[in-house]
Amino acid sequence: MTNAVEASERLIELVRGNDDIANHADGCEAGMIAAAESALGAAFPPSYRRLVEEFGTWDIAGEEFLGVYQTPAMGVELLGSVAETLDARSQYGMPSDLIVVMFDGMGGLVVFDSSRVDQEGECPVLVWNPGVVDRESMERVGDDFGSFAFALCQRAVTRWRASG
Repeated sequence: MTNAVEASERLIELVRGNDDIANHADGCEAGMIAAAESALGAAFPPSYRRLVEEFGTWDIAGEEFLGVYQTPAMGVELLGSVAETLDARSQYGMPSDLIVVMFDGMGGLVVFDSSRVDQEGECPVLVWNPGVVDRESMERVGDDFGSFAFALCQRAVTRWRASG
């Protein structure tokens, strides 16, 4: 099994190699990533950090990741994972060690659990639904972000190409 950061590198290649069905921003500098981590009170896992550095935010074949980015209209406000995580914490009582990375399309939030960091700095990827307090009842969709995101995007691209 490839490690999480290697999976992120493969995802970067997949996005760049399928630019007709992918979109991405320009990436994030270290200062913006540090500000995002500070605002959220948790360090990003290395595989997520690598993708945010490269793209900021991205989507491919219908799979959209929040990432971290800013817009001229919103100024210095950190959007994407930062804004959605802070909103979920304040509006829905999401635990403060969960970080939102995408929407699951069924009302849930795909998150990584920063309270469970492995020896490589990676966190499990879970689905959090508003109101859920028991972590053991949360669906675990990946052992780390890079492997989860690459597998998801690879399947999406395969389906997209097969349907076209």
